[in-house]
Amino acid sequence: MVTTVRLVSLLLVSLVIYMSGTAQCSVTKHSDPNPAEFVKSSCRATRYPVLCVHSLLAYASVIHRSDRQLAMTALSVSISRTRSSGSFLKKMSKARGMKVREWRAVQDCVETIGDSVERLKQSVRELGRTGLGEHFAWHMSNVQTWVSAALTDDNTCLDGFAGSAMNGNVKSVIKERVVHVAQVTSNALALVNHFASTHPTHSP
Repeated sequence: MVTTVRLVSLLLVSLVIYMSGTAQCSVTKHSDPNPAEFVKSSCRATRYPVLCVHSLLAYASVIHRSDRQLAMTALSVSISRTRSSGSFLKKMSKARGMKVREWRAVQDCVETIGDSVERLKQSVRELGRTGLGEHFAWHMSNVQTWVSAALTDDNTCLDGFAGSAMNGNVKSVIKERVVHVAQVTSNALALVNHFASTHPTHSP
């Protein structure tokens, strides 16, 4: 009798262990990978992956595993960084002691960085209109065009400080900020392009 009870108990324990293991495997198989890992993996497709991760990792829980939300977040971060640099440039344009050429270059940067912000805002609005319908490709083409134009604006600002005659503190400070903005925007464009390439499209 005791032997029979022990045998039944052993079988029950074995059954519980088996069922627990099966349930754990099922959860592991069907649960989504860590959203943070999705961000890190996606950032490998960008030109500046380390900056990409640093810029977007804090939003992993919002991005989850959505390529569309990842692109949208990257653009929003780019807008924030570009707008911040624009405000800095406006303050700098009022500083005293700059050479005439430096002052003009800063003024040009204020304008081009302002244009960059507007283009990025347009791209976010357009990305918001992208469904998986027949106009997806057309909307994405607009997004890519505007983000590319924003990146061109950043580079145009830097071009104004080209040449050794412009060397100095003004150039160094502005270059550091605008290069950072350009890199963030470049990453956003790469993620936009990735989103566009991984979705079925139809001609408008």
